[in-house]
Amino acid sequence: MLERHTPELVSDAPPTARRIVFFTLVGLTIMAMIGLMASALSAGGFSPIDLLLVALFTITLPWLVIGFWNATIGLVIMRFSPDPAAAVTPAAGRVHGHEPIVSSTAILVCIRNEPPERVIRHIAPMIEGLVARGVGPQFHVYVLSDTADLAHAAIETRRFSELARAWHGRMTISYRRREINTGFKAGNIRDFCERWGHLHDYALVLDADSLMTADSVLRLVRIMQISPQLGILQSLVIGMPSTSAFARIFQFGMRLGMRSFTTGSAWWQGDCGPYWGHNAILRIAPFMKHCDLPVLGEGALIGGHVLSHDQVEAVLMRRAGYEVRVLAEEGESFEQNPPTLIEFVRRDSRWCQGNMQYWHLLTMPGIKAISRYQLTFALLMFLGSPGWIGLLLLGSAVVAAAGSGQAVIHADLGHLVLALVLLMWYAPKVATVIDILLRPELRSRFGGGIRFTAGVVTEVIVSQLLNSLMWLAHTFYFARLLSGRPVGWGAQARDDHQVPWSLAARQFWLHTLFGAVPLGLLALTVPAAIPYFFLIAGGPLLSIPFAVLSASPALGHALVRIGLGRLPEETAPPREMAALALPAIELANGRPA
Repeated sequence: MLERHTPELVSDAPPTARRIVFFTLVGLTIMAMIGLMASALSAGGFSPIDLLLVALFTITLPWLVIGFWNATIGLVIMRFSPDPAAAVTPAAGRVHGHEPIVSSTAILVCIRNEPPERVIRHIAPMIEGLVARGVGPQFHVYVLSDTADLAHAAIETRRFSELARAWHGRMTISYRRREINTGFKAGNIRDFCERWGHLHDYALVLDADSLMTADSVLRLVRIMQISPQLGILQSLVIGMPSTSAFARIFQFGMRLGMRSFTTGSAWWQGDCGPYWGHNAILRIAPFMKHCDLPVLGEGALIGGHVLSHDQVEAVLMRRAGYEVRVLAEEGESFEQNPPTLIEFVRRDSRWCQGNMQYWHLLTMPGIKAISRYQLTFALLMFLGSPGWIGLLLLGSAVVAAAGSGQAVIHADLGHLVLALVLLMWYAPKVATVIDILLRPELRSRFGGGIRFTAGVVTEVIVSQLLNSLMWLAHTFYFARLLSGRPVGWGAQARDDHQVPWSLAARQFWLHTLFGAVPLGLLALTVPAAIPYFFLIAGGPLLSIPFAVLSASPALGHALVRIGLGRLPEETAPPREMAALALPAIELANGRPA
């Protein structure tokens, strides 16, 4: 029987005081950093070049400062709240886990050119868990394929038909393939809504690499059942254990940063939370009615269908009066991360391209002020990158021309600026590190204090290289976009694989050149300045060996065996993850992968 609540629209009294406090802190911090940078650059007077350097620095600040205050607020909540998730999403504290499931939920598995065996491995344990809890009839799995290749589609049809027969009478599984993927993933889901949306109350959206436990699915459904005003509830998605050295170190860092950042942002964003497009549940009726995406005209920067659809759908859901919230809990909602640097850059470039379409959506009528902020923040995620590259190129040229760093910047103030920038950049990770170190049981699950600390140090070094490389990659993307050459939107390579030196050289020779030129100039003029500029130039300079070594199977397996970057799920995986027999979990427990 379908749940039939009359939606209660959200109160018109948002957490205004929290938002005022937050943006006041952000604004004052940005102004203080700009003033400090201007003072630091006044060593030889303040010239138009110094003004340009301050302007470039200003471009980088919003992302840094917002992340810092999100993390600071998140740390306070994590340390002093008995239930941090309920503190920022109150409905989570009203669910106890025994409420009956009285609604109908469609589980949407969106795929395109994915190996069916891998998709089935990820969803079968979840299906088994739901059936074992006696709620199979309340769920219906829809495998929504946008695969274009007919031979691959034939394999999909056979394998998912077999899966449906295996679970017949316990849970319904349906497979549908579109011949033309109009609107990409958003269009795929819209097609489901038009065909079958009226049959269900909620839709749980999964990607091909998603893994969720049955308990986490039921928790999302139960929260939706008691919160008729809730339109979208996003789970906190974390990376699955991996034997790829690149993915392992990257997702260890994401694990450190996501919880404090998300908790802090949820505190002040409240009912205008994020939606990341997968591992989330949405209320179908208002989604169908209010979340149809616009198609951008030919005059748009990137015309056509909206690519990064998720946050736009969250904005439209909130405009309709429904809440969008995030459940800031870890441990039962997972995804796979790109296994190599090359795949990571490709994925990030696609995200960058999709987010750039938000320029044309900022003026949508009727959307909330916080929703406009979220679209802007998604743009700032990438727009700060050219600022960093500009600081590298112009700053190194200015220092080289002056023949001394002291002639350009006051050393004491310059060091203070650098220290504050690093503190703000790593604040989300520092906040979670503090929380883990102060919790003995949690620290033990990460491999103990020594392993955990070694993992943190390794991740900081690697992430600094990765961040600086991505600043240049984003800048290159903007250059391509302005020349009318957007990137493609193809399928991801999810399996571990080596990266040959020749491929890495083809992909990153220009990045290497951009890192080598300013550092080479400084080596000839002001060698003492190299360590400071290496923070920006190091990633591009080392991108070729970084790509090769981080994809090395031997290095990845060694990291797993010694426990560097260990995740709690490697030693105590949830049942659904244990069923996958992931190589990282096998190796971490002394078994052959």
